Amino acid sequence: MPTLRSSSSPSRVSSPLRRTAGGGQRGFSASSSSSVSVPYGDRDSDQASQGDSDSLSADEGSDFEEHLRRNVKKRAAKRPLKTTPVAKHPKKGSQMVCGHGQKDSEPPAIDLFDAVKAAKSDMQSLVDEWLDSYKQDQDAGFLELINFFIRSCGCKGIVTPEMFKKMSNSEIIRHLTEQFNEDSGDYPLTAPGPSWKKFQGSFCEFVKTLVYQCQYSLLYDGFPMDNLISLLTGLSDSQVRAFRHTSTLAAMKLMTSLVRVALQLSLHKDNNQRQYEAERNKGPGQRAPERLESLLEKRKELQEHQEEIEGMMNALFRGVFVHRYRDVLPEIRAICIEEIGSWMQSYSTSFLTDSYLKYIGWTLHDKHREVRLKCLKALKGLYSSQDLTARLELFTSRFKDRMVSMAMDREYDVAVEAVKLLTLILKNMEGVLTDADCVGIYPVVYASNRALASAAGEFLYWKLFYPECETRTVGGRERRRSPRAQRTFFHLLLSFFVESELHDHAAYLVDSLWDCAGSQLKDWECLTSLLLEKDQNLGDVQESTLIEILVSSVRQASEGHPPVGRITGRKGLTPKERKIQADDRVKLTEHLIPLLPQLLAKFSADAEKVAPLLQLLKYFDLNIYCTRRLEKHLELFLQQLQEVVVKHAEPAVLEAGAHALYLLCNPEFTFFSRVDFARSQLMDLLTDRFQQELEELLQSSFLDEDEVYSLAATLKRLSAFYNAHDLSRWELYEPCCRLLQKAVDTGEVPHQVILPALTLVYFSILWTLTHLSGSGASQKQLLSLKGRMVAFCELCQSCLSDVDSEIQEQAFVLLSDLLLIFSPQMIVGGRDFLRPLVFFPEATLQSELASFLMDHVFIQPGELGSGHSQEDHLQIEQLHQRRRLLAGFCKLLLYGVLDMDAASDVFKHYSKFYKDYGDIIKETLTRVRQIDRSHCSQILLLSLKQLYTELLQEQGPQGLNELPAFGEMRDLARRFALSFGPQQLQNRDLVVTLHKEGIKFSLSEPPPPGSSSQPPNLAFLELLSEFSPRLFHQDKQLLLSYLEKCLQRISQSPACPWGPVTTYCHSLSPVENTAETSPQGCPRYKKRRTEGPSRRQRGDVSSSQEESLQLNSIPPTPTLTSTAIKRRQPLRGLEEVEEEGRSEPELTQGQPLSGNQRSRFSSPQHFQTLLNPSGPGLGNRLTRLSLMEEDEEELEIHELSEEWQETDKHASPSEHGLDLLDSTELNLEDF
Repeated sequence: MPTLRSSSSPSRVSSPLRRTAGGGQRGFSASSSSSVSVPYGDRDSDQASQGDSDSLSADEGSDFEEHLRRNVKKRAAKRPLKTTPVAKHPKKGSQMVCGHGQKDSEPPAIDLFDAVKAAKSDMQSLVDEWLDSYKQDQDAGFLELINFFIRSCGCKGIVTPEMFKKMSNSEIIRHLTEQFNEDSGDYPLTAPGPSWKKFQGSFCEFVKTLVYQCQYSLLYDGFPMDNLISLLTGLSDSQVRAFRHTSTLAAMKLMTSLVRVALQLSLHKDNNQRQYEAERNKGPGQRAPERLESLLEKRKELQEHQEEIEGMMNALFRGVFVHRYRDVLPEIRAICIEEIGSWMQSYSTSFLTDSYLKYIGWTLHDKHREVRLKCLKALKGLYSSQDLTARLELFTSRFKDRMVSMAMDREYDVAVEAVKLLTLILKNMEGVLTDADCVGIYPVVYASNRALASAAGEFLYWKLFYPECETRTVGGRERRRSPRAQRTFFHLLLSFFVESELHDHAAYLVDSLWDCAGSQLKDWECLTSLLLEKDQNLGDVQESTLIEILVSSVRQASEGHPPVGRITGRKGLTPKERKIQADDRVKLTEHLIPLLPQLLAKFSADAEKVAPLLQLLKYFDLNIYCTRRLEKHLELFLQQLQEVVVKHAEPAVLEAGAHALYLLCNPEFTFFSRVDFARSQLMDLLTDRFQQELEELLQSSFLDEDEVYSLAATLKRLSAFYNAHDLSRWELYEPCCRLLQKAVDTGEVPHQVILPALTLVYFSILWTLTHLSGSGASQKQLLSLKGRMVAFCELCQSCLSDVDSEIQEQAFVLLSDLLLIFSPQMIVGGRDFLRPLVFFPEATLQSELASFLMDHVFIQPGELGSGHSQEDHLQIEQLHQRRRLLAGFCKLLLYGVLDMDAASDVFKHYSKFYKDYGDIIKETLTRVRQIDRSHCSQILLLSLKQLYTELLQEQGPQGLNELPAFGEMRDLARRFALSFGPQQLQNRDLVVTLHKEGIKFSLSEPPPPGSSSQPPNLAFLELLSEFSPRLFHQDKQLLLSYLEKCLQRISQSPACPWGPVTTYCHSLSPVENTAETSPQGCPRYKKRRTEGPSRRQRGDVSSSQEESLQLNSIPPTPTLTSTAIKRRQPLRGLEEVEEEGRSEPELTQGQPLSGNQRSRFSSPQHFQTLLNPSGPGLGNRLTRLSLMEEDEEELEIHELSEEWQETDKHASPSEHGLDLLDSTELNLEDF
């Protein structure tokens, strides 16, 4: 058995290639790439380090044709190279001649290239024309071919006859490299535009046609092919990416064409050998000596041709492939792997050996997606043939683990090809894949990508279902699957789904198997017979699963698209698929209409089973009830539906029943009157029961549990049907309002009754609005509806203070929806007649809504575990509910229902609850800024004021900036500052106003007279300093002067500390050399400096501008919006996050000054020095107090966007990926 060898040379492979003398080496000297300073900007400087050790031959200073002539003696006599002065000793003084300025005697370098690029003429005709010109003048023709490949690389220089005669190949390539000074990094193979898209295909077709047309003439001449291989080998070793990429593609396509020629020669040799043996075995009288001699001569000629072809192939493989399959450019690696795969398929006798297969096996670990994809596709071509798989046993055993692991590749298309490859191995190599290997692939059937899940479904089918259930062919024709085989299929499907416990929804398993086992899954006759059998051996879980499989297969056949959450790249169905879909819908409807009442009757007691059965109706073609005269089955269905509704109170069953009845209540159906009568009977039954039970509740002060359950169940049924049907004629509004009013007044009504009653009143208002919106309503009707709506809002407002959290949340949701519906938006679109219905909530209601949000949404949840326990699922559901509540409140803000200032109650929790609600708050912040940028900046400042005031009231002014909560506020301020984005000029006035108001707030409460303590709000300046990088230089000077004048109004003590003032002043102070004064190890962002006005010019400020920033008034301290008193929650992990994410100056700033630093930089006497940026007090110590990168002040406006993105890349872990201006990034994974 052959073994895999680590040698990179396949010289010992048992193939015809080993008979070539010496093998091919790279045909150019090492100096062609090592002694040249490469000017081209898109060269790979580290490429030469890969594979160079085994690419240099012993005679590395010689040219390829010299080396090949010495080693292949048989071909030396046939070559005209000895008499043709091609690529001989180099001479000095040779120069590069570009495309323009050529002499008339020089060959046209652009004719062949332009013809291939245009691809308008037949490629065979083009090659024939070149062959004619080559036969007339070999040198000129070959130069035209060389210049074609040079132009295809994107180089505008050409090879002249003088260069061809006087210079070696290595010198020619060196000169071409020096002249390759294109500004763009694009070249024909990568250039954009319609004219270049088809160039690669035309280029490859030209190489293929060239070999095909020369296979009986010039291919064995020696001169053109050997020199062409020499040129391509040298170019493939170039540091210029365009040379390397294009020449590798040409060399590999040339090799592929030579492989086809070698295969044809091999077939001719075999035919010749059979003819010779047949002639020799004839009797003495019948044998023709001339015939034998002719066959021997022919065999000798074929042998010589084959040796020459194999010599060329060996030279290309060793000189190009062995080194370029591990090139730094993934496109080059992909070309090599794709072509070696085609060699193995077409000429398996020579190439399908372990010495060549190892290159594909090694490249399976490539880090680039395209290369791995080419490897898998090449292997698919090999494993798809059973004749070739016998020679892949050693390779499979060596690389099987890697192929199995690639089913979990991060790139979906790679994973799809990996699973398809494993399916081929499973089909064609029995016993290779063990059960342990297959277990790792089974979960992929539940992948979100449909292509991947479908490939895994096919693998699962061939592994588990095909051996037991596949039909056998009789006489070449497939016979119908037996019912036993179908039952076996569904039993195996049930076993896999239930026992594997990989997923909770069988719809995704059905979708994965749909492409390969759709015919079995559409056997609804077998499915229903299994469900309706009396002596079946199915358990409760298996019955539920089988019903889910039935519903999923019906949905898939009727709708033709995958389940929710599964991604597919298709936009629609083809006409053929739509025809199949329509036929399947008719078939399933005709089969299930008579059986659906039976299924409901059998499983009517089980809510988990009856709910999906009721969903079957929405996939039916309901017209068949009329066209096929199946009204009697409709009557049976309506009877079973009424029994199910009266029997169950689960929301899923009631919702499914209401929707099924809604589908049947279409006035266009001829059976509408029957369905409407059945609906009226059901509603009469439910409303009579409700009226009776309500009277008992209102008259009695106590109800037992059974009575409460009965009333709650009746209300749930009415609520579910009121959602889908107009029940206004049954007048449920008044009795429900009486019930809710008693609940508010006495608190004696159970919460199980209040929840559906609230929903009933809500639906009653919406159905009334629907009637009034569709026709001209009177003023009296509109005012009556508004009165009902206002009364219901008051009831919901009262429920917000209920002791039961479910009632509170339900009231909040209904209030949010009603306020949004009856907002000013309802008159948009020509509905001005509804203006009397517009409702604005009062201040008390707005305050209670905000308080509810603070008490029920912005709470610290418990830590999630692995996500699989019941507690974890409950926490996830609660989180989704809180997100819905927050989204409802934010919509009220954005549509103008609530005062925009109430957004501060949301924004101030942006940082603390970023993980849970970051996407919602970010989107709200973006929309608020789009509505009013000025007001938005004021709301941001108000959010910081509220947080600061809360912390001040809880902790007091002493040591405030040392608390973890204060660090969290600084992080929030930093996020707010980033939200202004790169539009510095557009936000100039907003940021200045924000600083101005922040200074006012920090000095709004002066310290007590005679006290040495600082103002209680002074630490707010540290939060304000986070916005300083968004200021212009001139504005910083103005704010410094403004702060100085404000501080002069406050009595100062010599011993008074001024840490926040020092920090804020430094954030406004320009620093000449930030990089020099910053501590070592602190990361600084590289920024370009642009020409602009000097610091002195930018710092000049007129006295009139300074007077414009005078202190006008001191606002009162903002009050808390929430009425609930909450405990201060410690910030978990803040210290670790700060240490990881902050730079050294930020860490230093986060700590209070102590000792000499405090006395030196915090005293009022030193403050005058801080206000002078050029003073001697600005040293290294002061620089360490910085909270931001001062280099931002050096940038012009057009560079701010780049700087902001760079800052975002180096943000702390809590800010990673934050982009407050991108309203499209709403996925929590992006934050």
